[in-house]
Amino acid sequence: MTRATRNSESVASLEVIRYGSESEPLTHSDQLAREEPLEIRVRGRSVAVTMRTPGHDDELAAGFLLTEGIIQKRSDIIEIAPYGQSDVPENTLNVFLSPAIELDFERLTRHVFASSSCGICGKASIEAVRQRFPAADSSINISAKLASQLPEKMRAAQSAFEQTGGLHAAAIFDADGNVVVLREDVGRHNAVDKVIGRGLLTGKLPFDSHVLLVSGRASFEIVQKALAARIPIICAISAPSNLAVEFARENRQTLIGFLRGQTMNVYSGSERIT
Repeated sequence: MTRATRNSESVASLEVIRYGSESEPLTHSDQLAREEPLEIRVRGRSVAVTMRTPGHDDELAAGFLLTEGIIQKRSDIIEIAPYGQSDVPENTLNVFLSPAIELDFERLTRHVFASSSCGICGKASIEAVRQRFPAADSSINISAKLASQLPEKMRAAQSAFEQTGGLHAAAIFDADGNVVVLREDVGRHNAVDKVIGRGLLTGKLPFDSHVLLVSGRASFEIVQKALAARIPIICAISAPSNLAVEFARENRQTLIGFLRGQTMNVYSGSERIT
């Protein structure tokens, strides 16, 4: 095999040996999703490292800081720029925040690194997240028919997945089922942070009359990230976790799982589905 070569921000090409049941092994060029670490620094200090698909890194950093409760609005960010002192500045971002933002770096790094290594674990951590954002307050409703059309619309817009088959996606839709923003990434959480970060950086937040669709399952962390962006309806192609359902019910969010074809399971907030 040869070394992978980059043909876009999110896709790399390499040669593989392909075996078939009725033919000799042949050399083929395969398209793979790129995965590289991104270090997020705030005021020059490292707060997180995540494995992501390169592209829209400023959105990922902005969405991450919002969903972690570090910032609340666009004006909290002065600038997001490559960290020039890093050996790999293309994989390191430094976020300059407003002087009005007070940070407890010890608490922040302890929480973030614990979350990335094992998920949000422990009663104290869960309660801290639950207290961070107010419950959803939105009168939006959508039809079951419209909801069933969203996966096909998302898949049609997944250009990198079409090449690699190896990327998750998150998409924000408006109440009429139009795609507002879609992002792909090797990590589900990263894709969600990117669409939320896009909304923050372009002044479109809150997404309180919108729908979030994720290509995989709906975890507790994805539902709470949605709450940070004020998203009232979360849909997933696959299953939610029990904690995701519990969190959605407590925070008046609508949570839909197994959204496939004309069928779906509504686990919370069925009053928004007509």
